[in-house]
Amino acid sequence: MTASTAAPQSDVQSDPVSERDRHFMRLAQAAAKAARAAGEVPVGAVLVRGDEVIASGFNHPIGAHDPSAHAEMAALRAGAHALGNYRLPGCELYVTLEPCLMCAGAIMHARIARVVFGAHDPKTGACGSVVDAFANEQLNHHTSVSGGVLADECGEALRAFFADRRRASREARRKAREQAEQAQGGTGVAGPDEPAG
Repeated sequence: MTASTAAPQSDVQSDPVSERDRHFMRLAQAAAKAARAAGEVPVGAVLVRGDEVIASGFNHPIGAHDPSAHAEMAALRAGAHALGNYRLPGCELYVTLEPCLMCAGAIMHARIARVVFGAHDPKTGACGSVVDAFANEQLNHHTSVSGGVLADECGEALRAFFADRRRASREARRKAREQAEQAQGGTGVAGPDEPAG
């Protein structure tokens, strides 16, 4: 189920997409490329106030040894530091992948006015794909959400990353098997799947 058809949900909209939204999502995509270059899952985010980029961030939990080092969290931290305030009212956050529940909580605490995301996340998305944190009327801050901006491009970057990772993993297993076979052939000792003979 996508964010645009899930119920109940926050004000998730996918149309119309403005050129402004495309522009800032392209900047988030550039940040995602930096994550990929670092060997991280390619997710990027930019924090915007008006037409000014306040901060950007990319996914880096592996390199930082930090489970909270998602792109949104990095952009929020940098933005709060740049503005000298942990509250970021009037700011918008553009992110290439639908925020997870952790990031949704931080977005609400920061008082972000609007979240714009690219690809839907059917496994951990908290803007309607799995849960909709922003639809809870009991919470004291309400962020508007627009999803699906450059969704195909954002999704393809993630698909390509994981396809490359699976390909590299298969290649590493193949090489390990070949090395094991060569080592067994050189010793004359039967391998675990070979009959002694």
